[in-house]
Amino acid sequence: MTGAGGGAGGGAGGGVGGRRFGVFAECLLTGVWIVVAAVPLVTVPAAVAAGAAHLRRHLAHEAGGWREFVADWRAAARRGWLVGVAGWGAVALLWADLVVVRAGGLPGGAVVGVVGVLVMFAVVVAGVRAAVGWRPGASWRGLLVAAGRGTVRDPAGSLVLVCGVAVVGVSGWFAVPLAAPAVGVLVAAGVVVEGRG
Repeated sequence: MTGAGGGAGGGAGGGVGGRRFGVFAECLLTGVWIVVAAVPLVTVPAAVAAGAAHLRRHLAHEAGGWREFVADWRAAARRGWLVGVAGWGAVALLWADLVVVRAGGLPGGAVVGVVGVLVMFAVVVAGVRAAVGWRPGASWRGLLVAAGRGTVRDPAGSLVLVCGVAVVGVSGWFAVPLAAPAVGVLVAAGVVVEGRG
């Protein structure tokens, strides 16, 4: 004989666990979508923006799937590809600086190297924040300015995103295919950071 209380408690626990696993699974799937949409590289901001919009819809229990994701990606890519070009240019420049520092012979090279790594993380975090904050019709310039401020004024949120970037990196190092679902977790972290801000 099963007690009513035990049945209800088990159902509630299973329901909450099921919902949480459903959100986690949606993050992993969204990560794969983002990576596919980011293949041209300059569309990385648009792909992240579309992924964040999809996850927000999912969390709000609104209908949405691949078609809505693609529509958001197209809308975000109209101007977002310029942000992608600028972002990759900044990362390439910082990477070249780090290569020069690592080669040695530069006065104060260790300090410059540490500053370069911190700036690179800040650029990536600001880029993620800007893309996650995108909404249809939003100005990428305004998003980047707000993301830059948020990166500095919200160190806790920025640290969460740095950890998310590290998870993507470690996952890719361990097994390249794991990096794709990990991207979804990073974008979900960005959605949470944006929401708490």
